[in-house]
Amino acid sequence: MKNDFLDKTNINPIIVAVNSSEMIEAAINSQCEIIFLLKGSIFNLKGIVDKVKENGKNIYVHIDLMDGFSKDVAALKYICQIIKPDGIITTKSSLIKAAKQLNMFAIQRLFIIDSLSLETGINSVKQNKPDAIEIMPGIMPKVTKIISQETKLPIITGGLIKDKEDVVNSIKAGAIGISTSKLEIWEM
Repeated sequence: MKNDFLDKTNINPIIVAVNSSEMIEAAINSQCEIIFLLKGSIFNLKGIVDKVKENGKNIYVHIDLMDGFSKDVAALKYICQIIKPDGIITTKSSLIKAAKQLNMFAIQRLFIIDSLSLETGINSVKQNKPDAIEIMPGIMPKVTKIISQETKLPIITGGLIKDKEDVVNSIKAGAIGISTSKLEIWEM
């Protein structure tokens, strides 16, 4: 699981962030190897995941943002056993721990807004040991570098990525991937 994620980000570090059902086809048809699903529901999640995987792409479900699912271990088990994405994204420490117990690839999303959230985020990552970290907003190369050095885990940056310069700066700072919903960046 972890090697597959790393291999695919090596092929293309741009990760498609899908925040509407209308974006699924464009995401599948893009050059990107990985899709972060940020919008879905109990009614369409399995169909989306199956379609993405049938097209040879990896899909990671942001469990906190899926409608109709509790944000608890029972929902996580259901998603793991029935929906079968390549992994999950969450801000919740308890779900990172549970995902690891289920042998799911787990990405911990951190919102960094000040020094305290940076310190708390690093401590949470060290305690929970996710497979990767997504830093939001992604336009903070200094913070990306600090988190990369402190945790030694794969870093994805996302949020407010506007252009090629943001992508390059993130990679130079230590990110292995950049998640974005901007179609023009998908094809860089």
